Amino acid sequence: MDTMRLDLNLLLTLEALLAEQNVTKAAARLHLSQPAVSAQLNRLRDMFDDPLLIPARRGMTPTAKALELIVPVRESLDRLRLTLQSHKDFYPERANLTVTISCTDYTQAAIVMPLVLTLRQRAPGVRIAARPYNPLQFEQQLASGEVDIAIASPDATKAHLRSCHLFDETYVLIGRHGHPALKENLTIEEFVELEHVIVSPSGGSFTTPIDDALATFGHKRNVVMSAATFMFVPQIVSVSDLVALVPRRLLLAQPQQLAVTELPWLAEQFNVSLVWHERSHGHAGHRWVRELITQIMSHS
Repeated sequence: MDTMRLDLNLLLTLEALLAEQNVTKAAARLHLSQPAVSAQLNRLRDMFDDPLLIPARRGMTPTAKALELIVPVRESLDRLRLTLQSHKDFYPERANLTVTISCTDYTQAAIVMPLVLTLRQRAPGVRIAARPYNPLQFEQQLASGEVDIAIASPDATKAHLRSCHLFDETYVLIGRHGHPALKENLTIEEFVELEHVIVSPSGGSFTTPIDDALATFGHKRNVVMSAATFMFVPQIVSVSDLVALVPRRLLLAQPQQLAVTELPWLAEQFNVSLVWHERSHGHAGHRWVRELITQIMSHS
């Protein structure tokens, strides 16, 4: 590629197009006309010798080349913005700001609760609005500004969203004290025969990625209930013979008098990350809150 033909305006247009995946929305974000952005997209296609964005059912879909460009383009422009706007500081002790976070009740207890307690000391004017996490809606909520941050596992198909890894979470099996079938060295065959409660954030499902992993080994667990929230699970297993696989940090956030069984053969874990849209990336206050969350989690 001839870098002599590449100017800053084209990089800004490329960043907006990759974030919005829609020429009209990118034009509005850049305060340019749609024909002007279309013309710049054609120049970018010529320079990179790649279509970059191709028509899709809704908006446009980035090509493999475009997905490779997202991170380096963002990082380059972010460094430039930081240099040019370093004087625009955020003063948390004097700030008045509301940040809306999409999260499950588990991540609300494990992440949002310690965040709010820290904010009361460091930034009393910053408020947190916690909203239920919906895996089918959070992308649109971030794009519209209805939500500022989602706490979720990153999705490779949503590479236009920004993310920051917080931690990798593992599972433990919980049940009531005195449960007749819970013991150390529980085998996978014994595990699947137990009566399980699972959590379905989107509602109504009786399978999770754990069940997909079990199926590869020819096993299917006995799921008798699909719960809407994590916080309900410790309560029902404590008064029954039901059991549940739960994120380890759930027990830290909500202590219960429960029997906890480790399953060394269960290798599955999941990534917990902050996810946000380009529209709020440069906001100094939101950036400060995101960085505070990563600090809190790094010491938890």
